[in-house]
Amino acid sequence: MTPTDETELSDAIMAAVSPVRIISGGTRPIGHATGEKLSVAAMSGIILHEPGALTLVARTGTPVAEIEATLAEKNQRLAFEPMDHRALMGTTGTPTIGGVVAANVSGPRRISVGACRDFLLGVRFVDGAGRVVKNGGRVMKNVTGYDLVKLMAGSYGTLGVLTEVSLKVLPSVEAEVTLALTGLDDATAISAMSRALGSPYEVTGVAHDPAHAVTQFRLEGFSASVAYRAAELRTLLQPFGTLQDVDGDWAAIRDVTAFADKSGDVWRISVKPSEAAHLAARIGADAIQYDWGGGLIWALCPAGTDVRAAMGTTIGHATLIRGKGVTFHPEPAPLAAISTGLRAKFDPRGILNTGIMG
Repeated sequence: MTPTDETELSDAIMAAVSPVRIISGGTRPIGHATGEKLSVAAMSGIILHEPGALTLVARTGTPVAEIEATLAEKNQRLAFEPMDHRALMGTTGTPTIGGVVAANVSGPRRISVGACRDFLLGVRFVDGAGRVVKNGGRVMKNVTGYDLVKLMAGSYGTLGVLTEVSLKVLPSVEAEVTLALTGLDDATAISAMSRALGSPYEVTGVAHDPAHAVTQFRLEGFSASVAYRAAELRTLLQPFGTLQDVDGDWAAIRDVTAFADKSGDVWRISVKPSEAAHLAARIGADAIQYDWGGGLIWALCPAGTDVRAAMGTTIGHATLIRGKGVTFHPEPAPLAAISTGLRAKFDPRGILNTGIMG
């Protein structure tokens, strides 16, 4: 099924007698959804861009590249820098804004500006009963009875099929600089990253690559401000070594391209930075990459590694991005009950992306 508009999508869902598997660009086949393919790729196009209001409205099949190009013409950007999964997953296709929102895909800048859901102003979607639902709006200040906007971000199509999203965008920056420390072990690198993030110097990216013992810090903004903050950061982190200017490849960090051509399972683990180094040492990974100051661990593990068992009582959650097994971390009982109730409300027949959370 490839509907071209909201009406066709609603009709297709109402007519469905078995589960449907929702796809768009096909770049991140995460989870184990079953059923007939329902593609929203044909529902594409930017509906509205108001540079002065810092807002953009697009149909969900719109390629991310098209949105980024349109914003760049007005010196604007998607500040949450969504990850491109193609290299890591070995997929082709075209990343779309609907897939980004459905999976709440966010990059290294999340530590400073927030996640995709924090930039989502409004949504339109078709639920499992074929009803068209609208929530939120096209302005930053919007009051509604239920915040379905935030709920839809990260729901992976289990509550409804997104048809349109409204996003807050931000201006592009005048200058960017990346500074790096070398030779630090994981625990020391995380201490340095935590100190930088706790400073007033507005660091917008902090990542550590244990394989090369390189810890990177990104600063963005007006040129004079970046220069001042870089100088202050050098002084602040002097106990950890001398910061050097480097050519930061934050797209590679964002997309975890270091794991792209290597065999094994890939896990995405969210954890307290203070526990990240200890956890990384326990899970038996072949390679590790830290982002978000240590709050996000990317782990390349031998196939079949049970990372969740290795976590033990560590507070956090692990998602199997590439490999065979249960994709998402089991929810605590109270949260699972809420999730079940929501799916029963919005997808009473249980046909939308059935099994994706398994």
